Amino acid sequence: MKPRSDPKDLMVLEELTLNAKQIQDDVLEEILTLNANTEYLRGFLHGSSDKELFKKNVPVVSYDDLRPYIERVANGEPSDVISGKPITQFILSSGTSGGKQKIFPVNNKFFEDMTFLISLPSFIISKHIKNIQQGKTLSFLFARRKSTTPCDNKQAMYCHFLCGLFQRDQVVSVAASFGSGLVGAITFLEKHWKEMCGNIRSGHVNLIEEECREKSWKDVSYTFMPNMSYFEFLPAEEGNEGIIVDLVNVKLGGYYEPLITNYFGLHRYRMGDILQVSGFYNNAPQFRFVRRKNMVLSITVEVTTEEDILKALNNATLILKSSNLVLMEFTCYADVSTIPGESLVILEDNVLARFFSDKPPLF
Repeated sequence: MKPRSDPKDLMVLEELTLNAKQIQDDVLEEILTLNANTEYLRGFLHGSSDKELFKKNVPVVSYDDLRPYIERVANGEPSDVISGKPITQFILSSGTSGGKQKIFPVNNKFFEDMTFLISLPSFIISKHIKNIQQGKTLSFLFARRKSTTPCDNKQAMYCHFLCGLFQRDQVVSVAASFGSGLVGAITFLEKHWKEMCGNIRSGHVNLIEEECREKSWKDVSYTFMPNMSYFEFLPAEEGNEGIIVDLVNVKLGGYYEPLITNYFGLHRYRMGDILQVSGFYNNAPQFRFVRRKNMVLSITVEVTTEEDILKALNNATLILKSSNLVLMEFTCYADVSTIPGESLVILEDNVLARFFSDKPPLF
């Protein structure tokens, strides 16, 4: 399902979000028409592309349920085991949540979607910042470190910022491949901005100091583009298990686990993330990431979620700030060596971090 507007036209965003329900229905119909005769869906739909039959018969699945089908295609069997279009590539997950990387099939539709997604943000930004295309972009893109590279990532980041701040009148945007990279860059700037300002001190340096001193990193929310895949949601609250709602029927403030049905062979696939509906853009819901589904510390009957820990850390950060301390790192684990067991959170502040960075290795 492609929007009628050109991706370079900001109206495409309005079209997608205003007509989210119709576009989602069209996407599901297109996916079922393409994939109804695959080996996987044939077992549930018997060749039908009926949407209601899909919702009734096709089960909600995890990666382990799909693994045998994906591995068969990866090992050389025809793509129509899972996809009506040829699988052209496999991509690997990071492996951070389950400890082992997962392989996911994609076809040419994936690259069309990526082209669309890459082009869309710049035009959304240009809606709010005039003449952004006429200035320079400070990009935080790094190659993997090699032994022949004389500088490390810290030095490279420092040089990026030093040049960016020096050319502050020409830089109109910042960019990174992933959101985490941009967060890392901002964190780096918060830590080193005084030193940088000293390096480039001039008649306008006070303006840089004022800009860097401002805290403007707000909570981020995400809008699912309804033409990318077909999205369903499982409520995360106890007592609502088994109730599946469509993209446009989620409730503000509700917690959900997304299910993905795409063009590449995933059907009602559980993502394993817990999201909260934070608002709506036109008729399309916006979400904030809360936690991974099974990321909890469990001691007897007490369960501590990732969200609980992050809330506690936010409170701890305020307390540390009153003592001129900055939270640098943390880790947590369930300590069952004591009776009763307890959840331990270990914090590292900026003073402790400097102490260890100045010491030679102990081993």
